[in-house]
Formats: sequence, C-alpha cells, structure tokens
Amino acid sequence: MSKTITMDELLASSNIKQLKQGDVIEGTVTEVKKNEVWVDLGPNGVGVVLRREISGIQSLETGKKVTVSVLDPELENGSVLLSMRRAAKDRGWDELIRLQEAQEIVEIQPYDANRGGLLIEVEGIRGFLPVSQLAAGHYPRVSGADKDEILQKLNALTKKTLKVRVLDASKKDNKLIVSEKEAVRDEMQDRFEKLKVGDEVRGVITGVIDFGAFVNVDGIEGLIHISEISWERVENPKNYVKVGQEIEAKIIGIDKDRLSLSLKQMKEDPWLHEVKSFKKGDTVEGKITRITPFGAFVQLSPAVEALVHVSEMSDDESIDPEKLFQLNEKKEFKVLDIDAEGRKIALSLKDSKKSK
Repeated sequence: MSKTITMDELLASSNIKQLKQGDVIEGTVTEVKKNEVWVDLGPNGVGVVLRREISGIQSLETGKKVTVSVLDPELENGSVLLSMRRAAKDRGWDELIRLQEAQEIVEIQPYDANRGGLLIEVEGIRGFLPVSQLAAGHYPRVSGADKDEILQKLNALTKKTLKVRVLDASKKDNKLIVSEKEAVRDEMQDRFEKLKVGDEVRGVITGVIDFGAFVNVDGIEGLIHISEISWERVENPKNYVKVGQEIEAKIIGIDKDRLSLSLKQMKEDPWLHEVKSFKKGDTVEGKITRITPFGAFVQLSPAVEALVHVSEMSDDESIDPEKLFQLNEKKEFKVLDIDAEGRKIALSLKDSKKSK
C-alpha cells in the first residue's frame, strides 16, 4: 500500500525552498503592466509587484532579472506578493552592516540639513551625520552658538561630496549614523605625527569667537587664543582676523586632535624694541588703559604696558584707584623697575609727584 505524501513533505524532499515573508529572491520579469509587474520565480511559481513597491519601473522590461522581497508568500490566487523597493532596502542594510564591520570609507552627498547635522543617504537608506561627527574643516564654528548661523553653515555642505564611515547601522531601529571625523582620523593622525611645536603652518580662519579664532590647517583644527593674536592687547578678535582669511601661524602646542597656534609669534616682539626707550628712574607719561582694585595699567608706547600698584599711587593706604584715575587719562609716572625677561614694568605715581 503506497503512502500518501503531503505537500510539505514534497517540498522538504525537493530542492524547492518554501518561501516566507522577508525572503529576498531573484526572478525574471514576464509582464510589465501599468500598475503591476509579474515575475517568474522558477520553482516558487509567479509573483506580482504592485506599483507602489516598484523601483525604477521605466527601466523594467520582459526578460530582465530582478531581485525582490517576499511580502506575502501566498495570495488567494496562488501568486506571491513581492516588493522591489523592500528588496533594495534589505540589500542596503546588509551592505551598511558590512561597511560598518569593515570600517570602509564611503562618499556621500548630504541632501538637507537641520541644526543638529546633515541628512544623508547611503545604499538607499536615509541616515544622519551629526554636527559632532563633522571633520574640523567643516565644523560650524560660530560666536555664541548662533543656531541660525550654524544652520547656514550646514546648508552650505549639502550637495558637497564628503567621506564618511558608518558608526551605527541598525535595521531593527531603522537608524543610520555616519561620521566624517572617523573617516579622516587615520589621515589626520599621519599628519599630526609630522608636526611639531615650533613649526610654521598655513591655514584658513573658520570661526572667530570671543576667546580667539579657529583655523583649518590642512584638515586639522587649530585654535589661536586671544592672547596669541597680537602683541597688542586684543579686546575683540574680529578686529584682527576674519572668517575665510588665509594666515600663517606658529604651532605652540599639540593636544590630542587640535593645534594651539600663535599669530603674534610670527613677528618680532615689538615690546623688546620699545622697552629700550625706558630706564629705571625715568619720569614718563602714560595713558590709563585698565583700572583694578590692586592697581592701574598704563600704556607707555604702542607695545609697552606697565603697572602702577595701588601701594605706589599715594601714601594714603585707603586710596581707591577708580577715584584717582579715569580711563584714557594721561599722567606722569616714575619708572621703578624694568623686568625685560618677564615683560614687566613697575611704575610709581607718588614718587613722580615727589620728584617735581
């Protein structure tokens, strides 16, 4: 007596793989209609791709091989419901995971921006490039964290080709995060190793803020602190440098992935030349530039500033510097001491009066 074989047993004993939702398979286009495409799946029968699930319908023609994803393995008419769009996305996630594991570098062109970063697409999957993951040359350095200015700088990066690495690719969470910083890290490290304190470098000002200016040195970020912009006293860095300006600076420090730079050290210190005009015991005229509880600062020449300590203002120990001086007021002082190495000059107001 022969044994009855079920369809499941027949499928199991053959080379035919029983389709299930989510499977990605290949087929051949047999018919292209206005709202659907029919696909020959070989041993798995025939399937249909509805218009909304078709990718690139204009390029489809009978006999073309296509990759499709199974949405429903068995419709009422016995066909398989398929999606070309889903298949493309599934392949995209597989490729993104491979790129992440291999740490490969890919090129992208951001299609939009918001204040948090750039909107991107890789392998058909949309993702995000956060501001924090931009390379130094593209990081939007703005004064006072102006959100509108940040967005303006980010918008300027859309449509530009950037090199990135995949930081996080999660099909389950539908999350794709990429990093430009990681893509250039190895290259930046090689450049860092060739630099040393004392080197003179060329760069472009990328941002001017209250405490200094940021510089792009061949892709490496540098900072010129306000104290290193000029030998003069700098109140506002924007009066000395502008965004986009090309400058030459000296490296005075290297810390992790940033350079500390100096503009003023590219020039001879004028203080050393001008201080030769003054000698201990001289009576000099100077302009009050700052008044503090412990004394007042006095400009003796364009580059030379001196200090008259509160103890050298008057024999009255309760003297208030703010009542004795006014900003930009000119007075005569006696030079008490000159420390050329420390770039300091001590003055006396009371001794100047006594010598008259």
